[in-house]
This record gives sequence, structure tokens and C-alpha cells, in this order.
Amino acid sequence: MPTYNSPGVYVEEVPPMSRPIAGVSTSTPGFVGVIQDTISLPYREGGQLQWVTHKLDATALQPYRISSWSNYVQLFGDFVGAEPAGKVAAEAAKKVAEAEAAADKKSAAAAQKVKDAAAVLAGMTSATGSIAEGQRNLAHAVFGFFNNGGTNCYVVRVTDNTTIGKALAALSAIEDISMVAAPGLVEKNDHTSLISYATNLQQFAILDFAKDTAVTALKIETASPYAATYYPWLEVFDPAESLINKGNGTVMVPPSGHIAGVYARSDAARGVFKAPANEALLGVTAVRTNVTREEQGTLNDAGINIIRPLNGALRVWGARTAGGVSNGEYRYVSTRRYFNYLRQSIDSGTQFVVFEPHTPALWQRVKRTLTDFLTNEWRSGALFGETAKQAFFIKCDAETNPPETRDQGQLIVEIGVAIVKPAEFVIFRIQQTSGG
Repeated sequence: MPTYNSPGVYVEEVPPMSRPIAGVSTSTPGFVGVIQDTISLPYREGGQLQWVTHKLDATALQPYRISSWSNYVQLFGDFVGAEPAGKVAAEAAKKVAEAEAAADKKSAAAAQKVKDAAAVLAGMTSATGSIAEGQRNLAHAVFGFFNNGGTNCYVVRVTDNTTIGKALAALSAIEDISMVAAPGLVEKNDHTSLISYATNLQQFAILDFAKDTAVTALKIETASPYAATYYPWLEVFDPAESLINKGNGTVMVPPSGHIAGVYARSDAARGVFKAPANEALLGVTAVRTNVTREEQGTLNDAGINIIRPLNGALRVWGARTAGGVSNGEYRYVSTRRYFNYLRQSIDSGTQFVVFEPHTPALWQRVKRTLTDFLTNEWRSGALFGETAKQAFFIKCDAETNPPETRDQGQLIVEIGVAIVKPAEFVIFRIQQTSGG
């Protein structure tokens, strides 16, 4: 305690009765894609199709934070390659020859540099090449994510889908990530790995079906409230396809990347409590399969979300977790994701309590901190009730913390929240009445 000798006014700083809880991020996905160390990219020179060999700057199994499409291109490559003119290639060949003549023949390093430069030149003018499916799926997923409202994501590449577990392990160390997708990886083992990752880390997995799956063959292999599936694949414009085949330049890509962008856009505009459905997909020209209203009825119960052309746009027309009604209270994507948000926000926002003296004063600080946070959530529309007392309760007192609990160093708080649910079925009852 300070000592006061001279009469006067003294101002002291005291710790606040409550600490603000900041909501955690809910819209940062981690993408896993299959891309080799070197890829082939097409370009046209003088009306002729050419291919350039591009070595990726991104190391396999290392996650990279991507904040824009140009940032992705720098690390993982673009849809198409550069378009070097013939004179540029000739000049490059001349410089390689000069470097070779001037190189110290006794220097292995110098000789290797010359050899590498001749290899790059050969790749620039190669007449053959191909676009790998994994390369295309990942590129369109990231592009679709940013185009539909996403702002930041993490990308990790593997050279084959047998190492997806290692890629997910690398992503697990990044706290910003709240959802995960592996665009185009549609096997049961892939889905199982993604669901296991999301469940263990309290995140959310966005899953794709195989491209050619018929409506009648759709089924959930592994039900989970921590995942959602979307169907069908999307038709989008692809610059590489336009160069190669000179058609309309469209290809089919898995929807998970675009859906992640819709999640991010909906979260930013309304909040994670709002179901990411009845939202338009941007940058999509068509869907691979048109699903009728009657067909969707059965699929919806199973938890398969459909993308349909409705009201002048291609819309996400489903908001259920994988398994649908079998997931009980967590049948809706918004419910599960919002509960994840609450848990993680409360976890990170109440760390100040650890090792504090376990007294009734601490109980009051915890209750006030949580009350402030949940009141703001109620005011934002995330919780149901005409008053805050109807929307949530917090219990932290001698009943929840008896002596035996305190002796074990435990502080127990009971929280109840009434989360809003989406109005999935809107029913208007209309009757004819006589005038007057």
C-alpha cells in the first residue's frame, strides 16, 4: 500500500472489474492442394500455343499466409505463363552462351548456374505441357475465395494426397485458421482427415463431392456437425483453358473455395450466427448439375447443401452440417460455427483469470466480463430473446465452486445461451375472405 503524508488528492490505477472479450476471427480458411514442385503453364506467341515450365517458390508442407490473388501467384503460380517474344528468347540464349564462355571451367558452382539457366530457357519454349487437376482446383479455390469476399487465407501444398495429414498438422499450429478445405480431394479418407482435424481443433471443414457424382448417388460417408458438403461443381472461366482450346474457356471446379469466400462475406456483413445461405456465388457462370426442388428435399435432410440458380443468381441453397437431422442441435452450419466462435472467444478473452486469487470478488469479475460480452452478442442479433436475461445466463458462485472444487484449483462457470436458428422453411398461410 502507498504511504500518504501530505494532505491532498491522490489518483491510483486499479484493475478493471471486467475485461473486454474480443470475438475471434471466423473467416480465415486453410486450403490444402496437390501441386508438384514444377508446373507447366500455357501462353501464346505468334498465334502458337507454347508452354513455360515454372518452379514454385512455395515449399511443400509449409503453410503460407495469402492476403491477395497476386500474393498467391507469386508463391504458387498463375493460371497462364509469361509471353516472351522471340527476340527476348534469342537475347536470353545469347547471354547464356556468353556466360558459358566466360565461366570458370574449374568452378562447379558457376558451371551449374549456366546449366540451370539453359534449363529455364528450354522450359520457356517447350511445345508440350499440361495443366494438372490439383493445380487448377487449388488456384480456382483461392481465386474464388477472394472473389466472393474472403480477405486472408493460408495455403499449404502437398505433392500427393497421401500426405494430407501432414499438411493439416502444419495448419494446426496457426491459431488464425477457423475452417479448412482441400479443393477436389473427394475420397473418403480425405474427408475423414478433414473432419478429424476440424473436430479436434474446434474448426469447420468444407467438403467437395466428386465432379461426376449423380444426384441419386449423393450420400454422406461420414456425418459430422463440424463439416458441411456442397454440390455440384461450378463452371468458371479459366484463362489457361481459353488459351489451350480457344473455346469459351470454362472449366468445372469444386465449390469449396467459393463457399469459404461466401462464409467470410456473410460473417463480415452480418456475423457468424447468420447462416451462410441464400447467398449469390460470384464469378460462376453455371453449375454442372441442376438439382430440382423435389430432389433437394431428400438431400437436405441428409445434410447435403445444394447450389441452385434462383432469383437471378447461382445461390447457396442449403445451410446444414454433414449428416443433417442426425446432428441434432447442430444440424445447422451457423449453429456449429457460432458455438465454435463463442468457445474460442471466451477462452482467449478470460485468460487473465488464471492464477488469480479464487475469491467471490473473482467470481464477480468473471460474471461481469462474460455478461458484457454476451450482452453485445445479444444486441447484434446472435442470441434469441426480448431481453438479455432471456438470451443467456451465467452462474459463477459458491454453488458452482464449493470448497472441494476450490481446493483443486478449479473455477467453474456455467453459461447458457439461446442461439438463433435460421428460418429454413418460410410458410405463408393465405385464405380468401369476402370484402367489407
